[in-house]
Amino acid sequence: MRVERRRSSIEIIADILRLGEAGKTEIMYSANMSFFQLKKYLNFLLQLELIDKVYVGNPVVTYRVTKKGLRLLQSIDSILEILELKEDADLGLLGKLQ
Repeated sequence: MRVERRRSSIEIIADILRLGEAGKTEIMYSANMSFFQLKKYLNFLLQLELIDKVYVGNPVVTYRVTKKGLRLLQSIDSILEILELKEDADLGLLGKLQ
């Protein structure tokens, strides 16, 4: 039995970084978040230089993961795999505790 749970901020960050390069709308829908959450996460990721703002036209902007962001994503994926919290795991940690 799999227990439904809310995603952590780390998992949301990983979902954003996994997109590679995308616009705000694609990020918002792919990462399943509100526009308010999107702005908060984009600002955070930009400050830490985990993503770059890319101007592809006027006024078209996309956000692209940086090398630093890719390193973070690899680390997050490793941790989620060890904890068996990655989506492809048969049972999450919470399920094993029951």
